[in-house]
Formats: sequence, structure tokens, C-alpha cells
Amino acid sequence: MVEYNPDFESLQPLSAKEQLVLDLLSAEHEQCVSKLEKDSGIKNILTVIKSLLDKGALFVKEELRRNYKPRTEVRVRLCSEVAHEEKLQALFTELGRAPKQLALLMKYLELSAFMGTGTLKEVSKKELLKQADVSANVFAALVDKRLFEVYDFEVGRLTNALANVLPLNPLNEFQRKGYAEVVESFKQKNVCLLHGVTSSGKTEIYIHLIADALAQGKQVLYLLPEIALTTQITERLQRVFGSKLGVYHSKFPDAERVEIWQKQLSNEPYDVILGVRSSVFLPFSRLGLVIVDEEHENTYKQQDPAPRYHARNAAIVLASMYGAKTLLGTATPSIESYFNAQTGKYGLVEIKERFQEIQLPEIVPVDIKELYRKKRMTGPFSPLLLKEITDALQRDEQVILFQNRRGFAPMIECRTCGWVPKCKNCDVSLTYHKGMNQLTCHYCGYTYQVPTVCPACGGVELLHRGFGTEKIEDDIKLLFPDVAVARMDLDTTRTRTAYEKIIADFTEGRTRILIGTQMVSKGLDFDRVSVVGILNADTMLNYPDFRSYERAFQLMAQVAGRAGRKHKRGKVVLQTKSMDHEVIAQVIDNRYEEMAQGQLAERQMFQYPPFFRLIYVYMKHKNSELLDKMADEMAGKLKTVLGTRVLGPDKPPVARIQTLYIKKLVVKIENDVSMNKVREILYDARLAMLQNELFKSAIIYYDVDPM
Repeated sequence: MVEYNPDFESLQPLSAKEQLVLDLLSAEHEQCVSKLEKDSGIKNILTVIKSLLDKGALFVKEELRRNYKPRTEVRVRLCSEVAHEEKLQALFTELGRAPKQLALLMKYLELSAFMGTGTLKEVSKKELLKQADVSANVFAALVDKRLFEVYDFEVGRLTNALANVLPLNPLNEFQRKGYAEVVESFKQKNVCLLHGVTSSGKTEIYIHLIADALAQGKQVLYLLPEIALTTQITERLQRVFGSKLGVYHSKFPDAERVEIWQKQLSNEPYDVILGVRSSVFLPFSRLGLVIVDEEHENTYKQQDPAPRYHARNAAIVLASMYGAKTLLGTATPSIESYFNAQTGKYGLVEIKERFQEIQLPEIVPVDIKELYRKKRMTGPFSPLLLKEITDALQRDEQVILFQNRRGFAPMIECRTCGWVPKCKNCDVSLTYHKGMNQLTCHYCGYTYQVPTVCPACGGVELLHRGFGTEKIEDDIKLLFPDVAVARMDLDTTRTRTAYEKIIADFTEGRTRILIGTQMVSKGLDFDRVSVVGILNADTMLNYPDFRSYERAFQLMAQVAGRAGRKHKRGKVVLQTKSMDHEVIAQVIDNRYEEMAQGQLAERQMFQYPPFFRLIYVYMKHKNSELLDKMADEMAGKLKTVLGTRVLGPDKPPVARIQTLYIKKLVVKIENDVSMNKVREILYDARLAMLQNELFKSAIIYYDVDPM
């Protein structure tokens, strides 16, 4: 809330916007910011409020309001004056001339077990009217006669799971060995890395470990990197743990998340919480085990808004606070976790055999550079991939197609002059979305109409460059018009039910081809998938980041792991223009250790994690010249104290987002240096910069251990 200061006297002229805000506040001394913004028509009103605050014209008053409202239902009971047998006998006679009212009363007595000797059961108005098959008017008549009274009863939004649960599935030989080694590792280490190949049955091991923790009276937190994964895992866990399981993620309405939070604080909390990264902040009373599934995923890192935390690291700290154990599970460990396991900081358990003797898929690389040159490609599909898709469909099997880019085309280009539409707020080209017939910025979300002519030269030939998941879906539907196709990316999964429908349809065979971004690579388990197509591996390999090879290996290995079924080896068609690339060869032969050792050697040489800690210093400002000056000053301040540990300033790949220009410093800190001391240095430098009048409207923030 913003409050007017009646004692304010301006010593300097006010701007027109400042005067307008003061005029509004003088009429109504206390207002919320959103109302002021609406009434004044000032778009960026916070800047004006801050200026008036600095001049002493305003006071800011913070007020915490509770928006949560419990869900209730109307319930029915007998009025106290008629709630005894003698009075009821008289009522039966009295209502003889109103058969519907009598039927309603009798149905209530039946549902509430009034005539029994036990406790009265709660009866909802909705259920009573349905069971008695009468109208609301009949019910209202009994309320008017003071027979019934109604009251609100809090029912909550949390769904009750199945009461009947199934016993644990027996583990096979390799799973039993892995399970026993994890249990043994926990006797010595607080954290254990379970490195099991795709489809090795890691989830069943998790379930047995969860059962052990519950038998000891402990709670379990089970973390997943993607909301899409919760659908399948929830079904598997509910079959075993029933109502002991709670699910928590951002697609739930706020009110439902409040109720989960409140339940965790109650005397009867969930024993098992399944959720995404924000679940680490839920309250626990007797946490005994934390499972971080697919621990390598970068979606565990929160980027924007702050706090910028990594849920895997936060989970390890959370577990240590409760004296609990942490299990990190994956087929492609992060280099940091692999290093910690190799050096003995974590325990290490490996499973190298797939469940039910399913073979690892055959990965076939295809040189699309040569095929494009010979004009043998059909859109983004090689002849081999189209043949494998056709054969799989004829065998009544399923196909997954992977392209880590959503939208129809990454950009539009004028054939005459080369003009490319760019976002007015960001330094990035716009992505064409055919379904919406719009150009969209994937950084700020701004949308634009698709031009019919080039605004630079008037040319009418605007070409689509590249391809995203939407174009693949379009092309596949043209090539296989009678086949059910689904797409899973950010555009098609904006709601909780959208995830569930796409996965359920594919699991049950209603959808034959699933097209997706990295969502389809993350531990989803489909029995009928025999063919996986990776449409362009080069976009992953050529990303400007020291983790690009690691991520490319993980993504390709994970999406390849979706292929294969019992007694039949799956096939992965990997399309690339870089046939000789070392990572492609490592993925084909599943040589994870070779990739990891090579990356570790490189990172030690060039001072990257896990041998050094990284801190990115981001500076943003609307004025590019002021930003350059600020970045140089900030770098100077930090280099004075930290020396050659500070690199930059430099521009990131996208140097302007949401009208703000961006510069970045990289700080490399040795593992044995005190992070508390570094934190003080960074905090003081930021404070000094923002106290400078020139830079007070700038944004400076730090990203520690960036992904």
C-alpha cells in the first residue's frame, strides 16, 4: 500500500507523472499500487513511486492478505428440536400428505444412519437430493418447517487416493543387487549416486527404499525434474502407497498447494511427497529419505525469478538437516555428481543391465549434410527415418520424434534482401507459430502479426528457416494422414490436464507418433515404442556453453532410451551433419565414462566445475552506454579484490531482453576458498554500484553455480 505524506513540501519541481500520482493520493490517502497504476495510466509506475519515496512524498506500507479460501460443501442435519424418535414418529404422520418430503426425510435418516447405534454420518445436500431424486424446492420446504438445517463443511481440495494398495513388485537379480548396494552405501555415506542404464528399473528400487523408510516411521521426498513425469510416476506410487502419497507442483491451483502445505504441518501429513523442485520447501517433521530422479536435469535449477537455487543441491542440504539419506538416480549423471562419486564423496551403485533383458537400442547415425546436398530429404526426415517410421506403424508399434525447438520455424527470412523479423524488446529473432499464425519472442513472450510483405524491401517471398516441433507435426500429418499424432512441448502442455491427456493417450496406444522437445527425454516409460528419431543433433552440440557436450550426450542418450521393448531391440535414427563428432560416437556406443573423463580433463585445464565454482554477475540497464560504463567499473572493483578470477565484462548470446541491455562477468572460485568471504565481496560491490546516482536504476544480480 502507498500512503500520502501530508507534511511533504517539495524542494524541487515534480515531473508530470509524479504530480499526477500525488494528486490521486491526496484525494484518497492510501491506495494499492495496482489501483494507482490503473487510475493514472502510467505503465511503469514503480519508478515514479520510488522517486516520490526518495523525496519523502510517500510512505510505503506492506500488508499481507490471505487470498486462500477453503473449499466447502453444504451439509444437512436435523434441527435439534426434532432430532429424537418421538418427534420423528409424529413427523411421519404429518408428512403423509407430502410424499416427496417424507421420502426426502427417510433418505436422510438412511444416509446418516440415524436409527443405528453408532455415530451419525455426515450428509451433503447434493448427495441427499441426488439419492432421494427430489427437487431443491422439496428440500427448502423441510428447511422452512424447521426439520432440516444446513451448514458449511470444509472438505478440502485434495483428492483421496485408492484405499486398496498392491504389494511391492519383486526385484530381479540386478535390481536386488543394486538395492542391496544402495542400502550398504547408506551405512557409510549420506548421499549415493545410482547410475543405472535407461530402462534398468531404477523406479522399482526407489519404491522398495521408500517402503523401507515408511516402515521406520520416516517421510520421503521424491523429486522429479518435469511435471510431465509426475503423471506416470504418480500412478505407480499410488498403487503401492495409496493415500500416503501427496503430489505437489506448480500446475496445481494455489489453493490446492496451500492445503498440501497445511496437511504437511498437521498431525497426519503425507508420508511420501512426489513433486518438482519447489517441493524442497514443503515442511517435513520426520524426513528420512530424499530421492532425486534424473538428477542430471538442468530444469532442477531455478533461473528466474529469484531465488536461483538448484533443487538437487537444496535437497541434499534439506536431507542433512534431518539426518536423512539422499539418493541421486540417473542413466547419465551430471559431471559434478559423477566426480563426487568417483572421489568418494558420494556412494556409487551401478546397474548395467536393462529390465527384463531388454537390449539397449541400436543407434544409427545418418549424414543429413550429404542427403540435403543430394536433395534426398523429405522436409526434416531422412529416407531411413521415414522407412523406420513406416515399418514401426505397420507392426502396430509407436514412434517418438525429438527436436529440441518448439514452434513452426525458428525464423522467417526475406528471400530478396535477407531481412529477419526481430523482437522490439529483445535482441533475438522471432519464432513463427503456425497454429496461432503469429511471430513470438521466446524470451519476453511478445507476439507479432506475420507480415505478408517484407517491410525492408517490399518483397513477397518470406521463407521459413529451420524447423520446430510444430512443423514436424505438420509434415508428419501430411505423410501419415491416417495416423494419430501428438505434440508435447511448452505450447501444448500449459495446463495440468494437458500433460496427463498426452501421456495417457500415448501410453494406451491411442496416439501412434509423439513429437516433442526435451520433455519426451525425461524418464517416461512407454512399452510400445520401437523407433526414436533425433531430427537434428547439431543444435545441441553447437550451443555456446562449457556444458554443451555433456548436455548433448545426456539428451541423446535419454531420448534414445525410450526405444526398445521386451524381446525386441529398439532403433534410434540420429540425424546429424557432424558424423565425425566424438560425442556422436560416444552416444552410439553408450560410452558415458569416456565422455565424462574427457570433460573432466578439459574442465580441470580451463578451471570449470567441479574443480572451480562459477558465479555469473549479470548487469542490466535500459541505456547501453551507461551499462558499458557500469560493467567496466564493476569488473574493476571485483578484479581489485579477486584478481584474475574475474573474467569479462562481455555480452551474453542474447544481449537484450525485455528492453534491458545485458552484460556479464564470470567469477571462477577455487573450491577451497571461503564462499562466505566471496559473498561479502560481491554484496559490497553491488551495494557500492547501486549507490552511485548514475547506476541506481540498474539491475545487478548473481547466479551461483549456473547451469
